[in-house]
Amino acid sequence: MSELNTIALKIISSGKGILAADESTGTMKKRLDGVNVESTEENRLKFRNILFTSESMKSCIGGVILYDETIKQNFNSKSIPSIILEKESVPGIKVDTGVKTLANSKDEKITEGLDGLRERLKIYYNLGARFAKWRGVYIISDNCPSKNAISTNAHALARYSALVQESGMVPIVEPEVLMDGNHSAETCLKKTSEVIKKCYEELILQKVELTGTILKPNMILPGSKSNQKISSEEVAELTLKCLTESVPSEVPGIAFLSGGQNEIDATKNLDTINKKNKTNFLMTFSYGRALQQSALKHWSKNLDDIEGTQKVFNHRANMCSLAAKGKWSEQIEKN
Repeated sequence: MSELNTIALKIISSGKGILAADESTGTMKKRLDGVNVESTEENRLKFRNILFTSESMKSCIGGVILYDETIKQNFNSKSIPSIILEKESVPGIKVDTGVKTLANSKDEKITEGLDGLRERLKIYYNLGARFAKWRGVYIISDNCPSKNAISTNAHALARYSALVQESGMVPIVEPEVLMDGNHSAETCLKKTSEVIKKCYEELILQKVELTGTILKPNMILPGSKSNQKISSEEVAELTLKCLTESVPSEVPGIAFLSGGQNEIDATKNLDTINKKNKTNFLMTFSYGRALQQSALKHWSKNLDDIEGTQKVFNHRANMCSLAAKGKWSEQIEKN
């Protein structure tokens, strides 16, 4: 077992998943504005530290994805990575620098951040990061995702992955096919499969060690503007079909993004996937809003209510952990 494989398994084994706390300053401002809290560096750090010091971190959260601002911060003279390590969780870092319009395809995006990445990874490693994240974004419409968008984003994800492994860290490969649109779940299945297959073609071409990676895909869902409604069982069946046909068996595990699903749907769908999972892949969560939103709303009412906020977060983390084992139920959720 390689060192990278050991790190990957530590992050996603035993019902543990990933807390995505890598919102950029701009995104975090939107989240805080939404609950009428001023987006200052102090408030951003205060909220995140409440999550990172919660009891459920030890049992439910195997890794935390940080943003550049956060990985360099200290709270009460302790570095944020050291606080996460105290909870036996692995610190990680978002390394892409965001999306820009793809040349010759005005509706599509390309993720940037490869320039200077090798040097930045050395800094992040020395700060304590042991895994990294890069997100490719794809839209579904009549002509999208185009072969150009699928190919260029897969190439960037593979180059990033090779550099991350070179630096001694595990790359999270995140090709997100967005929920936005009026497409059917069947179209989402077809397009997501194309995207994931191309990613692995490029990863293999660039000699990335697949046992030392984690895939972070979307679940297979109808578009948010579609009239199609499908059950959790159908979501699970389509998602498992996509992954069994598209992901090489060497990949140790899959940590789903929530992609705009609410907390309950994201938990229920993950649970159903695990109840039906007959593959060797570990299937868990890498959630941002679907882990944090209720805690953020509670905290916004009283910024000094650490205990109450942690109680809300602990509940959500415990529910996601049960779902990662296929042991969640609506009854447990309500108790």
